[in-house]
Amino acid sequence: MIKKLKKRFILLATVSTAVLMTILIMIMNITNLSAVIKESDGTLEVLNEVESRVEIDKPNKPDIPEEKELKAEQNKDFIPRGMSPETPYESRYFTASVNKNGDIEETNFSKIISVEENQAQEYVDKAISKSHDKGFIGQFRYLRITDEEHTKILFLDCGRRIDAFYTFMWISISIAVLGCLIVFVLFLFVAPRIIRPISESYEKQKRFITDASHEIKTPLTIIGANVDLLELDIGENESLSDIKSQTNRLTNLTKDLVYLTKMEETDDSLPKVNFPLSDLISETAQQFRGIANAQKKNYEYDIQPDIEMNGYPDEIRKLTSILLDNAMKYSPENGMVKINLFNQKRTINLTVKNTATENIDKESISKVFDRFYRMDLSRNSQTGGHGIGLSIAKAIVESNNGKITASTTDGKDFCISVIFIL
Repeated sequence: MIKKLKKRFILLATVSTAVLMTILIMIMNITNLSAVIKESDGTLEVLNEVESRVEIDKPNKPDIPEEKELKAEQNKDFIPRGMSPETPYESRYFTASVNKNGDIEETNFSKIISVEENQAQEYVDKAISKSHDKGFIGQFRYLRITDEEHTKILFLDCGRRIDAFYTFMWISISIAVLGCLIVFVLFLFVAPRIIRPISESYEKQKRFITDASHEIKTPLTIIGANVDLLELDIGENESLSDIKSQTNRLTNLTKDLVYLTKMEETDDSLPKVNFPLSDLISETAQQFRGIANAQKKNYEYDIQPDIEMNGYPDEIRKLTSILLDNAMKYSPENGMVKINLFNQKRTINLTVKNTATENIDKESISKVFDRFYRMDLSRNSQTGGHGIGLSIAKAIVESNNGKITASTTDGKDFCISVIFIL
């Protein structure tokens, strides 16, 4: 149990770190992408304004100081705050003017050398086919402005921005993966120290249960012997029968507690054996037919033949007995008890179902495998149960690498399902 707790703790810590890292990486990269898009769209808006108001870098025309001052003054009107006035002059872009038929009327490649006429036509066709006026086509961010006569499209080269975005993304993912590995290794060494108090407390609990059970056995044996002697002297009476019954009940409880403790200490290194599961279940189920007849129960079992399993046969036999005994105890007279065993794909399915003496609360189903827990339908000392049988059943199933669940369809029946993976 402590090994499982350690594994779950390490897994939970690693998964939690991975989830946190994933959320942070997503937030950072989405924010980064949004910034790239916002910056590109802002640049396109400025370039559109520049194209319509100012001629940029006319060839063979020297820059006159007065003209530079005029340009700078004009740029103040439409360049957003935070954007460099040099942005329109250092951006790589091209423009295309398209008529209503989709034919290019005019192109301007003065600010870019990596795009030719045939490529421009492809970009224009894709931009026109898009439903949005803004978007990405490859490494270009486009802006489409449409009026009554023609459509103007600006294509901004965002290659550097996109490369920077992907570089940041891969670096952040690498850091996240490295962080998860570091956390995993760290908790691999730290986990034993963290769970040590729990481990010590659990060991003390097991030792107490084992020692107390052994200490209780002796007085119970003496009480049982004295009851037998009194019966020989004074004969049977109700008081002696009650003492004997409760002594036997307490003896069985101590045995179950010791057995459950041993089950939780099961060494996984013990060899499992391959055994005929169908024959074992059939044999155990047959033994309960007499009990069912005596208690007037409608008892059915459907066992698929020739099913084999690799596990611990003695434990599976006890598991079957516990489930059937539980079903017999907590089903009413003329009630139904049914056990099924069948093979489905790569699993072996064992189910034990019975009608309930009282309506079952679905919220209490998840607690039936807790020690000493009883649902309302079983709060009757006449059944002889003490609420530990299903805890033992769960321990047996887990030691055989299986899964056990409880369910009810309408609150009037109770079903235990066991699944073993082949």
